[in-house]
Parts: sequence; C-alpha cells; structure tokens
Amino acid sequence: MSDKIQLLPDNIANQIAAGEVIQRPASAVKELLENAVDAGATEIKLIVADAGKSLIQVIDNGSGMSETDARMSFERHATSKINNIDDLFRIRTMGFRGEALASIAAVAQVELKTRKTEDETGTLIEIENSVVKNQEMIAFPKGTSIAMKNVFFNVPARRNFLKSNPVEMRHIVDEFIRVAMAFPEIFFSLTANGQEIFHLEKGTLKQRIVHLLGASYNAKLVTVQEKTDYLTIYGFAGKPDTAKKTRGDQYFFVNNRFIRSAYLNHAVMSAYQAMIPADSFPMYVLFIDLDPAQIDINVHPTKQEIKFEDEKIIYAFVQAAVKHALAQFSIMPTLNFDLDPGIQKLDAVEKPFTEEKKTNAEASSLYNTFTQKNQAHFIDSKSELKHWKDFYPEPKQQSGFKSLLAAHTEPVSDKLEYEQTVTANRSLQGSGDQKLQLLEDVPMLQLHNTYIVASTNTGYILIHQQSAHERILYERYIIAAKGKPIPIQRSLFPLTVPLAAADAALLQELLPDLAVLGYEIALFGKDTFVIHGTPADVETGNEKTAIEQMLEQFKHFNSEVKFSRREKLIRSLSWQHAVKPGRSLSQQEMKTLGEELFATAQPNITPSGNPTYIAFKKDYLERMFGK
Repeated sequence: MSDKIQLLPDNIANQIAAGEVIQRPASAVKELLENAVDAGATEIKLIVADAGKSLIQVIDNGSGMSETDARMSFERHATSKINNIDDLFRIRTMGFRGEALASIAAVAQVELKTRKTEDETGTLIEIENSVVKNQEMIAFPKGTSIAMKNVFFNVPARRNFLKSNPVEMRHIVDEFIRVAMAFPEIFFSLTANGQEIFHLEKGTLKQRIVHLLGASYNAKLVTVQEKTDYLTIYGFAGKPDTAKKTRGDQYFFVNNRFIRSAYLNHAVMSAYQAMIPADSFPMYVLFIDLDPAQIDINVHPTKQEIKFEDEKIIYAFVQAAVKHALAQFSIMPTLNFDLDPGIQKLDAVEKPFTEEKKTNAEASSLYNTFTQKNQAHFIDSKSELKHWKDFYPEPKQQSGFKSLLAAHTEPVSDKLEYEQTVTANRSLQGSGDQKLQLLEDVPMLQLHNTYIVASTNTGYILIHQQSAHERILYERYIIAAKGKPIPIQRSLFPLTVPLAAADAALLQELLPDLAVLGYEIALFGKDTFVIHGTPADVETGNEKTAIEQMLEQFKHFNSEVKFSRREKLIRSLSWQHAVKPGRSLSQQEMKTLGEELFATAQPNITPSGNPTYIAFKKDYLERMFGK
C-alpha cells in the first residue's frame, strides 16, 4: 500500500507529550527541516522572507507523499513513525508526534506541493487557518515543497509579540545550524530575502562544522572517538585556546537529535579542568549514539531535553572520551617520570608483579566489574577498597609556638558576622558621617595584578580593577548613547574581519549603535566587514578580537532583567573593554582609574550589581587588632 500516514488511536496519542506550539518562525523552521530529513532527502533548501514572518519554505528531494498522505499529514497525531506505544522507545527519526503540519496550518497560510517517485503527477494542497481551500493535481518533481506564508495572520496578538527581524532571523539560523550540523551527508542551503546565507555541500562532519561555525576552527579541532558495546561517542572538541568567555559553540546530539544538557556539559567542562580558566567555555560538537531503548525523548515539547536510563554512565563516558582525545593530541599535561628519580624507588615500580599478586588481583570484585562485558559501570558497593578517610590519619594536636600562632590566626568571628561587618564598611560616600575621599599624595599598591589598594581619609579601599573600569566605561557609553558620540580613532590600515554567517547577521544589526559608541565598521562582501575606526581608548591591534568577543558577549548576554538592544550592547562593550585581571598598572594608571571611578554617578557597583571596591575604615581595622 502506497499510503503511509495514519491517525494514532487515542490511547497512544494521549501518552505522547504535547507537541511544540509554533511560538515564532524558528519553531516552524525546525519542524519542517526535520520532516525533510525524515523523508530521506539528500538536498534540502530553506527559503525565508521578512525573517520568516512573510514566508518560510522548505524544498526537499525526499520520498514525497501520495495524495491521501498529503491530505492526512495536516491532521493531528497523523504520523508514519509510530504504530503502537512500544514504538515510542525505538524512535530513530527526528519527528514522531504527527503534530508539526497541523500546528503550522493553524497559524499560517500553507501551500504543500509533493510527488512520490512512482507517481506520474503530484498534489497541491492550500490550507488557511486549518481549512483546506484548494486541492488539485499538478506537475511537480520528486519530493516535497511546503511554503508557510504570513505567520500568525489569524492571531494578531501573538504576531505583535514577535521580536525584530534580526532577532527572529538569529533564531532561524540557530535552528538551521542544529539540523545541518547533524547531517553533513545532506546538502543544505539557507536563503533570506533573496540572498544565500549558507550553501553547505555534502561532506565530512569537520567540513560542516568549519562551514557553519567559521574557518578559525579549521586547525583547532581535536577528534573525539570512543566506541563501546553500550554507546558510541564521536565528534570534535576545540583545543584550549578556542575557549571563550561566553557559552557559545557547544552542541550535543543524541542519535543525531540536538539536546540541551547541563549535566553532560559539566562532564566536558571537567575534562578541560586546569587546562582553561574557570570562567571560560570550550567549543565542542559531540554525538552520542546508543540504543533508543536507553533514552526517553518523549518528555519535553521541543524534544531538546531527554531522559537517559542511566545518566551517570553517559557522564563518565563523555568525560573519559574528551580527556582521552585531548591527551592523544598532546594537549593534556603529561608527567615525565624521568624528571623525578624518587618515583623510580616506589614499591609499585621496583618490586615485580608476581603470579601470586596477579591471582589475588584477578579474584577481586573490582577487577571483575571492569573486565566482564557490560559491567564497567556497575561498581560493587562491597569493594575491598578503603574509604578515602582511612588514608589520612587524624592530625596531631599542635603545641608550643605553632599552636599559639594558629590560635591567633583564626578568624575573629564566624563567616556571617564577618560578612556583615565587611558589608557595613562598604560605602559609596562613607556611612554618611564623612565623605569618602582618595588621598592624592599616597602611592597606590597593586595586588596580584587584579586589586588596587588606595588610602582614603577614613582608612583604605580595595578596588577590583576590572569592575571599576567596567563602571567607568558603562557611564561613558551611556552619555555617548544620549547624544555625545565617543571620539573615533581612525585606522591607517583598515582591518578586514571575516565572520560566520550568524555573527555577520548580528553585527549588521548592531552597526548603527556601534557607530554611536565609537566604531566605524562597514559591510565588505557577504560575511566580511572592514573596521575603519574604533573608540580612542581601545588598544590598537586588538580591534578584531574586541569585535569577535563583543559579539560572543552580546549573543550570550545573561540577565533576569530584559534590556533593550542598546543597553545589552553597552553592557557587553563595558565588560569587554574593561582592563582585565592579570594586567600590571602603573601608578598613573591606578590613580586615573581611582579618580575616574569616583567621578561616576554610582562608583560602588558595576552595571550588573557587583561591588567595584570594599572600604575598610580605620576604626574597624583597630577593632580587628584589639585596639
């Protein structure tokens, strides 16, 4: 029988998590692209106009549909993927609920054209507000074309909640990247308003990653490949120097389905421990293939969150696979045993491993759990391993001078009391009885190339150099945004900056606001920009990095409060251009920083609410020393 699509019985449909409501054009893009993949297409084209508000069209050369299937596909819970409830736990396709086209037809005008290979003619169906307006036979090549026009034309209130075209376009690009990355063997293209943004030929996974995320990753990817009888992990992780200050290019796929998992992300982060700064995020694109019976994808409307039967196993395998990959490529620090002759004298090295010791080792339960098939993750709770505390004897009681010293170096109060005391001594202009002022003739001291100790008329303050500079820049940019543009330092030799397609779209959106803040940037070709000038206080030679990191900061700007685009840009630039910990400052630089900080309207906190300095009053210091 040529017809494949059938309505699910109520008892099965009721056990399926509700499908994703079409919240924005990107939601429809995701559903349509996944349907094209499931149809076995080798070429998929996405065409959008007006950021998807006017048109979203997906054209594929897949299996197509019969006339009956074409009509049935718009019914709720009409699917070719599931016949009984057990099929829910054997899903290897992208879609399975049978709700995508029904949801799309409910909020837009839809035109479907399709033809199966064996059919001589195709089918055209036009639907508006879930009502079929026209159905006829047409000439059409093999495959399917679905055009979704005028999204939310019948729900004006929801259309009013859509963001600006650049914002909606970024969401569409995100969904496109997630699907295209998972299937490098399929040709994908994305055309927006008549301009082709992505043209992705069939190729390897690495080629697809480089085309999607940027050529800068080409020589900075480490292959991750581990295969076990339980699961297979493969993909790429970025070398430590690709780590960014914001959570950017991180992708997890389970059975080719993009997922979000803070738990598995932690596994990757732990593999990079001590290799990248604690506040940095590595790049990775990792695929996990395992038996569908071991996961449940029927738990979330967007299907981007899934449940594992045993997530601890997955965590351990992901962490080990990434660590192994980094070690193989000589990225992980290694021990050179020749450097320490003392190691050669250890019993484990000097004494031979006798047959008796071998027999005892093989008889242990720990050995069995790691050598029997499918047992690596089952650790015997009755293992003869000692508890970790048993390796550390109780510390002996100190006596004499050391004991006396230890007693006097204990905190003067508990943590809460100390924090309350410090909080009471933090001050913008003192506690009201005396205005806080920096002493001009007293030199400042820099600690750990991060903190500045400055004497005041009431004691001293400890300034965090990055936080203080961030407050200064923020207020400078606010003034510029209100009509006093920042002076531009023109480049003698303009710098060309190529960007990934998604970043190029974002930067083009931000150009007017950046011009007010001292950046003179122009579009140069498809995804390339030319920097003609930067703010006068931006370090020369650092323009390209500053732009790239500003975009990362803006894209992943996190806040519980919703800010305007300009406010987000100002906060991102303030953070990006602020002097970072680790930079040594001269006396003049420290003095200028202090003076400019106290000239701001709110010198005691950063734009995000963190303190810029802590004030310690003289009487508080005397109390600490019992004076």
